[in-house]
Amino acid sequence: MATVSAERATAEAHQGEDSPEAVVVRFAGDSGDGMQLTGGQFTLSTALAGNDLATFPDFPAEIRAPQGTLFGVSAFQINFGASEITTAGDAPDVLVAMNPAALKTNLGALKTGGLIIADTGEFNKRNLEKAKYAANPLEDGSLAKWDVLAFDISALTIESVKPFGLGNKEALRCKNMWTLGLALWMFDRDRQPIIDGINAKFAKKPEIAGANIAALNAGHAYGETAEISGPLHRVHVDPVPAKPGLYRTVTGAEAISLGLVAGAQLAGLKMFFGGYPITPASAILHNLVKVKEFGVTTFQAEDEIAAICAAIGASYAGQLGVTSSSGPGIALKGEAMGLAAMTELPLVIVNSQRGGPSTGLPTKTEQSDLYQAVYGRNGDTPMPVIAARSPSDSFYCAIEACRIAVQFMTPVILLTDGYIANAAEPWKVPDPASFEPFPVSFLEDKNGPDDTLLPYKRDARGVRPWIKPGTKDLMHRIGGIEKAIDTGNLDYSPDTHQAQTDARKGKIDGVAKAIPEQDVSLGTETGKLVLVGWGSTYGPIHQAVRRARKKGYDVSHVHVRHVWPLPSNLGQLLRGYDNVLVPEMNTGQFKTVLRDQFLIDAKPLNKVSGQPFAIAELEEAIAAYFDGVPGNEGGEIPVNDTQLPSPEAENK
Repeated sequence: MATVSAERATAEAHQGEDSPEAVVVRFAGDSGDGMQLTGGQFTLSTALAGNDLATFPDFPAEIRAPQGTLFGVSAFQINFGASEITTAGDAPDVLVAMNPAALKTNLGALKTGGLIIADTGEFNKRNLEKAKYAANPLEDGSLAKWDVLAFDISALTIESVKPFGLGNKEALRCKNMWTLGLALWMFDRDRQPIIDGINAKFAKKPEIAGANIAALNAGHAYGETAEISGPLHRVHVDPVPAKPGLYRTVTGAEAISLGLVAGAQLAGLKMFFGGYPITPASAILHNLVKVKEFGVTTFQAEDEIAAICAAIGASYAGQLGVTSSSGPGIALKGEAMGLAAMTELPLVIVNSQRGGPSTGLPTKTEQSDLYQAVYGRNGDTPMPVIAARSPSDSFYCAIEACRIAVQFMTPVILLTDGYIANAAEPWKVPDPASFEPFPVSFLEDKNGPDDTLLPYKRDARGVRPWIKPGTKDLMHRIGGIEKAIDTGNLDYSPDTHQAQTDARKGKIDGVAKAIPEQDVSLGTETGKLVLVGWGSTYGPIHQAVRRARKKGYDVSHVHVRHVWPLPSNLGQLLRGYDNVLVPEMNTGQFKTVLRDQFLIDAKPLNKVSGQPFAIAELEEAIAAYFDGVPGNEGGEIPVNDTQLPSPEAENK
């Protein structure tokens, strides 16, 4: 964490150094090369330097792919600058490639004229063959449109750690620290926080700490002393002006965990978390284990079904039950989700979406579980769905999910995705006193006529009371079979099922009255074109719309947090635009929801590559609508072959 003073002014650019508005750097290498650690440490130094930032860790799907292969490449991208940063950046300015496979899989993203830093020690015949290179790209002229800085990082690392008596294999594990040292020099970063962290991490292994620090210092010294002209030079990025307060970097998984704890505290409840390891949701369990002092019980179950059923049991017992998974695990939890809806118990279900179906793309990002969240259970089982738009927003969405769950006695689904879960950004830690508590009231006395108990008697909002087991004289039955109105006795007669189905639906529909009306994230409330997003598409949509508006285009951005039920004014708001475009990392799911609910001709813009939208992709879609001319009436928004036709086309 770091404290920012009110008087902190923008630093002057250092003499003889560039001072760009923003820089995008990507570190890439084998999954065993420590690229995620390198990126994480560079992120820490960047945050301490006062820059705004966004990161994108990109993991291989294999647990340990063969070394040097294309499918074993791990990458970490960071976009940092002196102004607001909302995405991890489209094209890197700098690519650090630790081997040929890392170069080949990431070169296409590097902007023309960008800088490649490559370890020639890894560009041997064997590794070139593994990466499917017929010739060494560092020598055949194929990299002519980029600046290339190639030297033997492996040999330089081994030399730097010789005093510590490590073998070559152990010495080469310090390569990432050597590379980090060079990056810290290039971007004018302080080494001391990194050194302090290494010493703390390896306090019981001083020789390992010393070797890593030596490699870090050697990489930094190389940048300072190497007489290389051309691409290697120092860049200083000014800090972004910031409001005073306590700041820290936070990932989506960390923010969700903290938000769940805060939500339970605001409700006055202990929290029970039942989970089962699955990428990329496992980090929530890992983080919650660390906060047991806040009344949090964590339980790693033997499977997904046991995890959610244990959480439901905790909710029945009077705690806030929480469970978490990704798409395949959410599918397994489906029947128990219906049980939570039928018993009308509060439950928070976090879905960190990944590419599917089945195992699909376990380490890549996607938004393809929206249908699953809104519709994906047997019977009529509506439940609220909330979608976080960024890592820090996950904190507030987790609190909101807890609030709705306990106030409406319902399971709530919180959607994030692989990008949000793993990405990091600066976060101004909020004042706990700024949140309004929503304390829970348990039923403690009989609530029916003639001294009877009615465990399913609904209040004006259609919400039943919450009764702790063991409360004197309040013994009651609960279960998954249909039940009689008010009493909860078994009753699956036609009239009862109709009435209870309508009541459960009416309760969830009523959530729309307890959430904010939809606002416009950027632009006007009417116009020619609006881009409607949800979840992690916020950053690229926002930047694309901002750039388009600077060019004079009549385009706005609306971003939806409450996916179900939708905000009460959303339909009217969207009808104020001539055209509605819905960018999603799926094949058009939210577009279908909008068409269904509001009968508007929403058009899809879809991407299912496992990678987030680039700002440029959205800018192209906006320009295509306006035909490249500001103020033009525009034509049809392009719809690719995999997308559904518009209602007009369907009616022909």
